[in-house]
Amino acid sequence: MSRFLLLPIAMCFCCAASGAELVVSAAASLGNAFAELKPAFEAAHPGASLSLNLGASGALLQQIAKGAPADVFASADQESMDTAQRRGLLAAGKRVNFASNSLVLIVPVGGKCQPANLEQLLQTACGRIAIGVPGSVPAGRYAMAALESAGLRSAIERRMIAAQNVRQALDYVARGEVDAGFVYGTDAALLRDRVRVAFTVPTPQRILYPAAPIAGSAQAALAQAFVDYLVSPGAQAVLAKYGFGKP
Repeated sequence: MSRFLLLPIAMCFCCAASGAELVVSAAASLGNAFAELKPAFEAAHPGASLSLNLGASGALLQQIAKGAPADVFASADQESMDTAQRRGLLAAGKRVNFASNSLVLIVPVGGKCQPANLEQLLQTACGRIAIGVPGSVPAGRYAMAALESAGLRSAIERRMIAAQNVRQALDYVARGEVDAGFVYGTDAALLRDRVRVAFTVPTPQRILYPAAPIAGSAQAALAQAFVDYLVSPGAQAVLAKYGFGKP
């Protein structure tokens, strides 16, 4: 057994043996990777049960701020985590970046909208474009920042179809309900038979995923163990399998 696995077991056995539930509120784009991490983490912490609460980072932040059960927050952006930190919702000094991602523009396989860059989204064939609601969906904020930087925000904004999270934007494109959509590279890879990456969107800032234990969590040691696990070689290998980059 690895040195990494031994330490969390020693630290958390007392709190996990009684059947502790660890609630991890995580960005929707992390869903598949975290689902694979779940059994390995539980096996390393006998008696622990990891419960995933997936959604848009902004929406998760609001849930936590209103007192919804959560022990760990894993966001798809720095802004949501910064807000959580300012509000005193995070355990002090425990925040870490554990993954990176890219923003891409996808189109339905066989669709008429075939842009090679942001400017070509102005073509008639790209009439409906899915984007996460910028107020709560980090991918939507990254997309809007990219359009703003390119001087295209006002021209494209009237074509936008709002999505409640990045997976909904992916579904809209996959079902052909829109002509294009902004999603993460990791999301696009899930439906290669139904969507095609038209191009990678240049973003003004690097897309980094942070995680932190929630202040006052009843499972503080277990929450810290999960955050530590995210930057371990084993977890990083799983994240890489799903297309996430190093932080």
